[in-house]
Amino acid sequence: MSDATPSVSIRSVRSEDLRAIATFIEPFVAIGKLLPRTAQELEDLVLHGFVAESEGRIVGFAALEIYSPKMSEIRSLAVAADFRGAGIGKQLVQRCVERACERQVLEVMAITSNDEFFKQCGFDFTLPGEKKALFLQTRDL
Repeated sequence: MSDATPSVSIRSVRSEDLRAIATFIEPFVAIGKLLPRTAQELEDLVLHGFVAESEGRIVGFAALEIYSPKMSEIRSLAVAADFRGAGIGKQLVQRCVERACERQVLEVMAITSNDEFFKQCGFDFTLPGEKKALFLQTRDL
């Protein structure tokens, strides 16, 4: 991102953003960086979703999915290639974490192929008491 790149603002998702978000995440889904999302799944993420916007263009997206008072997950984090390296991803993660705190959710998890990024955002592989998340995939995607 050069110095001439327009400014970016982070804001809550609005329902009228859904089509643009679906279009924005398509290339990330195509290369396997994000899981596909149905229109209903995206609609469900509106309440706790955030977009990074520059000159009316969505250049980043992330949402917090709250499963219970104990657990939430950062979902569909993506930043446009021409805006990477400017801290937008970290700002989106921070907004999700702030939302979890506002809702008094105890834990926020992130399932990612870029663990170093999330470590820089304060995430770790273990929780106090050395609790770890383990996964089992029940089918191929």
